[in-house]
Amino acid sequence: MGVRQWIGSWPVYRQVTGSDRLGRGAAAKSAGSERLTARVSTADRVVKSICPYCAVGCGQNVYVQDGKVTQIEGDPDSPVSRGRLCPKGSASLQLTTGAAREQKVLYRRPHGTEWEPLDLDEAMDMIADRVIAARQEGWQWEDDGVRVRRTLGLASLGGATLDNEENYLIKKLFTALGAVQIENQARI
Repeated sequence: MGVRQWIGSWPVYRQVTGSDRLGRGAAAKSAGSERLTARVSTADRVVKSICPYCAVGCGQNVYVQDGKVTQIEGDPDSPVSRGRLCPKGSASLQLTTGAAREQKVLYRRPHGTEWEPLDLDEAMDMIADRVIAARQEGWQWEDDGVRVRRTLGLASLGGATLDNEENYLIKKLFTALGAVQIENQARI
């Protein structure tokens, strides 16, 4: 490659001598950048989601290839975040693919020091049994002669990324169980 050809391959030279004076198009491209492809170009599908970190509820596009999450980016269609994510939201891919993510149910028995793996069905049965027991143990038919039909043995604290429909269903579930302590931490 001659000196003239070599200098002509510089993006700055192409910007100054070509029609792309602002360097926003072809002048900014190099041979290396021409070969690059977007990480999301091979995705099979895009799933709309909401960032799980805080109460803002920024929209995310989750890119999936072969059933696995390959990239998470801000959703430009989101009226909340308009395609932007904070550093924690931008790193949320690690929630699904990070080496520290547990892929099984772990349980530590009362007064235990070690975690043990549990089958999901067994864990769900344990939760159901404990909900029923807490409801029964905390059940009140009356309080100072006033009929209340409630339990103080259960409470619900909803997460910030739950939408209105999910909050409505959780409220209905806990009300049906007799709980009166039902709250959501979203405060925006």
